[in-house]
Amino acid sequence: MKSEMNDLMVLYPDKLWLDLSDQEQQTAWQISAQNHYSNPAARWNAYLNCLCLNAFLDWLKEEPDLGETPKVWPSDYQLPSIWEFVNGTCLTVGELRLVLIPSDKSNLTEFRIPQEWVDIPNWVANYYLAVQINLEENWIGIWGYTTYQQIREKAKYDLMDRTYLLDEEDLIADINVMWVAREVCSVQKPELKMLPELSSVQIEKLLKQLDHWTPDLPENVSEQEWMALLALDQGRQDLYQKRLAKHKGNLVAYSQPLVNNLSKWFQNVFEAGWHSFDTLVSSQQNTLAVQFRSDATLNEVRVKGAKLIDLGMQLRNTAVVLLIGLTSEIDEKVSIRVQLHPANEEVYLPPDLKLLLLSGSGNILQEVKSRSHDNFIQLKKFKSPPGKNFSLQVTLGDISIKEDFMLEKLVG
Repeated sequence: MKSEMNDLMVLYPDKLWLDLSDQEQQTAWQISAQNHYSNPAARWNAYLNCLCLNAFLDWLKEEPDLGETPKVWPSDYQLPSIWEFVNGTCLTVGELRLVLIPSDKSNLTEFRIPQEWVDIPNWVANYYLAVQINLEENWIGIWGYTTYQQIREKAKYDLMDRTYLLDEEDLIADINVMWVAREVCSVQKPELKMLPELSSVQIEKLLKQLDHWTPDLPENVSEQEWMALLALDQGRQDLYQKRLAKHKGNLVAYSQPLVNNLSKWFQNVFEAGWHSFDTLVSSQQNTLAVQFRSDATLNEVRVKGAKLIDLGMQLRNTAVVLLIGLTSEIDEKVSIRVQLHPANEEVYLPPDLKLLLLSGSGNILQEVKSRSHDNFIQLKKFKSPPGKNFSLQVTLGDISIKEDFMLEKLVG
């Protein structure tokens, strides 16, 4: 425990104080690097939000009376497209919505809430938490919280940086009061003024006007148009991708999906490069079809997707097929089976070929490696709930290919 944190705990006993380890800081920095952002300010914003989110979720796990599992809104995989533009992270606990707003300023005398979290109808929360992060002393402090109603009644609006301001004394210091209020009172949905609906022509125009980072909105884009675009998940993702493409100077990257949505596979909709299993094997993989269909563990698989991956043109047998089988479960989770097979009528995989399952934060969850005469390798079957993301990585020597995946709630 750091000396400064000890002093603050004595001065402010009602506030929540959390330790922050060097490993937690390194992990958050690596995650912000893996997700990519168009400018240093956005990456730093993502880093602070990732630290804040992870620490707060770890603390919530220790709360015995919470009752319900907190969830990231709208989902883990969509966080980069929010942190690229706005400071803050939304969590839901049942019907309750709260937004964490971190700051690394050494002296917090006021709480600044970005306008988007207050004025975009589907972003609005019941509670907003002021979070201070001290990277030198390695601690996080929850200075207090406010409600949506208090923001509307007491906050001042700063036109320069488009934030709502509350003084520190306007915050409720003890966040346990928030949990008590949740138990005593039913969760109320705030009444909001709706944003204008954007036509497809307006969306395309805004994407062109906003495709590069600037500290302020362009003069020809209104606050209402900006927020209406961010409120659309697809519009926000498209703008995020366009900014990344412009930053990298690689327009081809924009045409590639950042994350493969496995939920769409159940409607037979596959991202670029992926095919239904039957489509791929009918075109070239007769040996593969025999191996896959004879596997008893895959007899009940409802959806099968496949992708041909080339790990190196200089070697004859380094093209492989990544196969994924999906089965929906009664608890809304999806059971996932992953296999890697040789392609181009080869019988065996190249030796020392690795297949890895990575968590959304990049940690290795499973790893298998081929031997000299393996005609396929596979991961242990695993389940994924809606809203979670994961990655599969295929590695041979210095060559590594990573595919990112997520699941939305299945319909029907």
